[in-house]
Amino acid sequence: MPRKILKRMLSRFHPPEGDHRLRRLFGELLHNSDLWHLNRYSVAWGVSVGLFCAFVPVPFQMPLAAAMAILIGCNLPISISLVWVTNPITIPPFLYAAYKTGAWILGQEPRDVDFELSGEWLMTELDAVWEPFLLGCFVLGVASAVVGHIAVRVIWRIHVMSSWRERRRRREARDNLRPGS
Repeated sequence: MPRKILKRMLSRFHPPEGDHRLRRLFGELLHNSDLWHLNRYSVAWGVSVGLFCAFVPVPFQMPLAAAMAILIGCNLPISISLVWVTNPITIPPFLYAAYKTGAWILGQEPRDVDFELSGEWLMTELDAVWEPFLLGCFVLGVASAVVGHIAVRVIWRIHVMSSWRERRRRREARDNLRPGS
């Protein structure tokens, strides 16, 4: 049931037929059916791409996620939508967690930094904390991508197994109702 709802919602995102800019850039990669279909492979990798790109500290995460999804051949709408895990409300705690994680990995004492999303802050403060910050973003991006990928694969498998059990139960009930069985 959720798959049918998702398919109906995602059908709105098919690219227009006459969009030649994308075709010039990505060529035949745009014809990959996994970009739009919901299967275990494309959804799991779409979640991974989206969650990884959510931690990339650049202002153009959605085009980056789209390009990576097209190159990898995973579900495009899912990878683009999961970038919004880090939205304007949630990004400050995520960036601070990335900085703290990077500082911990590098064995540095975290500085008392007031994170701001402004150009002035980027020019003055980021110069002093860029190494632990970028390392933390990379580590959290990879970790969330791996956890998301595994979670989708496990949840998908559980759903398929329960569908098989339900189908077997219905078949056995139907066979028991037949006369002469």
